[in-house]
Parts: sequence; structure tokens; C-alpha cells
Amino acid sequence: MCGLSGEIRFDGRPADPTAVERMNEQLEGRGPDGQGTWHRGPVALGHRRLKIIDLTDRGAQPMTDARGELTGVFNGCVYNYPELREELRALGHRFESTSDTEVVLKAYRQWGTDCVDHFKGMFAFAIAEHRTGRLVLARDRLGIKPLYLAHTPGRLRFASTLPALLAAGDVDTSLDPAALHQYLSWHATVAAPRTVLNGVRKLPPATVRVVEPDGTHRDHCYWQPSYTRRDEYAGMSADEWRDAVLEALRTAVRRRMVADVPVGVLLSGGLDSSLIVALLADEGQRGLKTFSVGFESEGGEEGDEFAYSDLVAGEFGTDHRRLMVPSHRVSTALEGAVAAMSEPMISHDVVAFHLLAEQVSKEVKVVQSGQGADEVFAGYHWYPRLADTTREDEPRRYADTYFDRSHDDVARILRPDLVPGHDVSGRFVDAHMAVPGAETALDAALRLDTHVMLVDDPVKRVDNMTMAWGLEARVPFLDHELVELAAACPPELKLADGGKGVLKAAGRKLLPVEVVDRPKGYFPVPAIRHMAGPVLQRVREALEAPEARRRGLFRPSYVSELLAAPDAHRTRRGNNALWQIALLEIWLQTHGIKH
Repeated sequence: MCGLSGEIRFDGRPADPTAVERMNEQLEGRGPDGQGTWHRGPVALGHRRLKIIDLTDRGAQPMTDARGELTGVFNGCVYNYPELREELRALGHRFESTSDTEVVLKAYRQWGTDCVDHFKGMFAFAIAEHRTGRLVLARDRLGIKPLYLAHTPGRLRFASTLPALLAAGDVDTSLDPAALHQYLSWHATVAAPRTVLNGVRKLPPATVRVVEPDGTHRDHCYWQPSYTRRDEYAGMSADEWRDAVLEALRTAVRRRMVADVPVGVLLSGGLDSSLIVALLADEGQRGLKTFSVGFESEGGEEGDEFAYSDLVAGEFGTDHRRLMVPSHRVSTALEGAVAAMSEPMISHDVVAFHLLAEQVSKEVKVVQSGQGADEVFAGYHWYPRLADTTREDEPRRYADTYFDRSHDDVARILRPDLVPGHDVSGRFVDAHMAVPGAETALDAALRLDTHVMLVDDPVKRVDNMTMAWGLEARVPFLDHELVELAAACPPELKLADGGKGVLKAAGRKLLPVEVVDRPKGYFPVPAIRHMAGPVLQRVREALEAPEARRRGLFRPSYVSELLAAPDAHRTRRGNNALWQIALLEIWLQTHGIKH
């Protein structure tokens, strides 16, 4: 819900409101319903509004507290804001709107930085304290809502997207070798706080950053569930776990219906999105709008799963729309999808989500989506391979199973001066696995996937592609209370039945058996997976462009080898190697990055 931006100066100069206005303009897609800026001394804030809660002008931002002590901008939704408003009223606070933004400001005034512990939702916010000159930045527990940062001497800028920071100007756009290493190792994932640009960083999830007027700051990580078996769940049977998961998911789905506009569902026909539809129907929702997308077949691969989404829509009587995208539209849609990317992303469903969001945004402003279930409930095929290893051997097994490439392979691809002197991606995994709080090797892998890889791949993908069209996507499987429950669930219950066993057991209580027991599906875009037609032509243009030759990111012999056989080279994880390097170059060119 919206886009935010801002600047704080540390050198005695006033903030630059024109730079904030440039960022605001770039964020228009995220907030087409209104805009505003505010500045006072060294601080300036900007906001683009998508009207979902409190549709009146009283919900406009930047919002200043009635006492004139705080001004804030907020992106996302605090789903329990009605309950918090009543709690804060009982504590003596008065409200002038029915917006969750005002609840955030009053909660900060009441509890300070501890206010985040009271929020159930997805959010990023910036609050300026008028009296102290302090700026507080925060991000939700699972990093569903983004917050990018650009430090330069004497100044910090921040925004909901990386391109907005570029629009403000004066960003170091040289490439970060460690981030490039992660990009090539983890199928385009770059973990917070890094991005591929040296001059842009991300506030990590579950983090509050307090920025002092002199430029110093302190971070507080306010949430990290334990991936251990907890006493309160001791002795629970498989059926009791099934019922607990189903009830927690029901609560998560119900929370995400909070809005002053209709809420739809992105329905792929898989278990996860189908469960959302079933639970909403069980809650009495009628005429629920659901949406699916499919693509033409290429290379013998089917490009749609309409049979399953149609089945679910029929079972629960939804108002269903399906969008079939011809292959020639994929290449033209690719440009818009890349422009919407805050960071380069290679997953095929980026284009699918961008096209789907364009159509869905014409009918609703809010949708629920099934992202996150595979990481939270161990749905991917590689998890069983990780379950039978020791904690000591886990980092090596994880790398063998998950990484696209080894460090040596990365070194053979990149220009030599961009290759780090050691395996930075491997060391990141080693360090993460060694942190206390995970009982088994699988618990450690799920913790890494849920709190790192998920945040900067599928979660970011869905936010970028939907918000580009002013469509807010809500993800009930990333409700933090559901994630806490799943983290405590015995691994064998998650691994059962080919993965997501406890979730499939819950699904059998509500869904047709064909949906629960179907083979695992993905969001296929065959024209990209098989480098077909216009997509391949776009890839060649990007890699042979003068900018690419000047930049020289990749060894020419490697690029030539890939272009000679576009569909023949796959990474360990099965990703098209040509697509991965080309997408990075397309992204750099699209966003005007010269280095």
C-alpha cells in the first residue's frame, strides 16, 4: 500500500525537497491515488498513496501527529490496526482518521521503537522526531515491504524502490563483487543488506534503525523465531498439528481481508492459493474474485495450469478470470517487468506476475497470494536431501543442493577484478547455519530459506510486480504467528507426503483431492525457459550492446559459448545460464547504469 521516500542530512544543510519529489515521481505506480511531501530542516519525506484503508484525505501522508511532534510515512498494512486503535484510545490517544498510518504514529508515541512488537502485518516506515532530529526506519518481520538506502557523505536517502533512489541522483552505481557472487550462486538472490550496486543497501527484515542527527545509527533486530521443538507443543499428535496449522492459516487469511476496498486472490490452482480460496469461502465470502495466468507452450512444455484453477474456482463459486498470454507478448512485457525490478530477478514468473498484475489491478486493488508456503512448510524437492545430514555437514550439503554454481565456476564467468578472493556466498551460508536456535540441519536450512532467500527472491518479486500497477499483494503464509508455529513443527511432519505434509493434511479437510495430491507445479513461462523467438533476440541485443561490451562483466568466451547454444547451458539448479547473465545486463541497461 504505497511508496515512501525521504532524506536526512548530517552536514548542517537543509534536506533537498526536489530530490524527494523526483523519488516520489518514480514511485507513482506504487501509489497512483495521491502524493505528498514534507520537509523541515535536515529531514524531508515523500509519499505516494494507494487508497485501501481510510479512503478520505484524512489518511493522506506524510502524516504529522496532532501534537506536532512526529511526522511519518508508511507503506504496507497493519492488519490489527482496529484493535490497536482501541487499545491506544484506552491509553488516552485521540484519532482524527480511521487509517492504520495514524495508528502507527500513535503506537510510536506510546511505545517508541517497541511499537513494532505490537504490529501484525507488512510494513516499512520512516518517522521523524521533530524535537530530537532523530529518524527511525523500520521493516516488517519477513521483509515483505522493501526499504532501500543510499548513504553519501553527509546524507542518507531512502525509498521503497532502488530506481527511486537512482532518480534522486548522486548514487554510487559501481558493482558490488560480493553481491554479484551471490547473484550468480543463488539464482539472482542478493541477501540484505547488499544490492548489486555498491551505493545502495537494504534495511534487513525485522529491523528498526534509529538514525541520529550526527549520522550515527543503531540497529535492533526485533524478531527471530526459534527453529526448535517448544515445550508448549510437546506431545501433540499429527492430527493436532494439522488442526493447529489450519487454524493459524485461517486467522492469517482472515486478517488479510481488512480493507475498505474489495480483496481478491491470485489463484494458481496449487495447494497454497487454493487453500486461501477455500478458507475465505469457509468464512462466508461470496463472489470472491480470483485470477489466473497462463502462457503458450514452447519446447514441448505446457504453459498453464488452468485445469486446476478452474476446478478450485468451480468448487468454491468464485468470480474467476483467466489470462492467456501469447508468446509474442512475453518479450514486450519483459521490458516493463525489468523496469519494475528494484533488483535483477531471473525467475520466469516475474513476467507472469507483471502481466497478471496489470490485468488484476483493473478490477481490484488488493489480492491475497500463496507465496512462502514452500519455504515455511518444506515444500521443495531438495529438503529431504538436507534432512538426513548432520549440522556440521549441513553448509556443504546445502551448497551442493541449492547453489547454482561453485565459487570456482563463478570465477570462470566474471571479469577477474570482480571475483572476490574467497567464496563469499559459501561463507554466508556457513555463518548463518552456525547461529544458535535451529535444532536440526533441516531446521537450519528452513530458517535460512525463510528469512533470507525467500525475502530477496519470491517476496521481492511479488511486491515489485504487483505494486508497479498499484496492486497490493498480501501473503498469509508469511503471517509471523503462522511462521512461528511452522518453525516449531517437527520436521518429519513437514517432510511427509512428499513435502508440506502437515499443510496437505490441512488441505484434505477443505479441498478436492485432485488439488492436494497433484504434482507440484511452478509458474511456467516456456518462452523464457527455452529462450524462444523474440526473448532470445532481446537477450542477444543486450549482451552485444555497446554498454555491455564497455562494462565487460563476463568473460567474452563464456558469453559466446552461451549464445552459440542458448538452451543447452543450465546451472546446477536447472536455470538457463544465458538468461541469468543476460537479465543482469538488461536490468543495468534499463536503469541507465553506466559502470
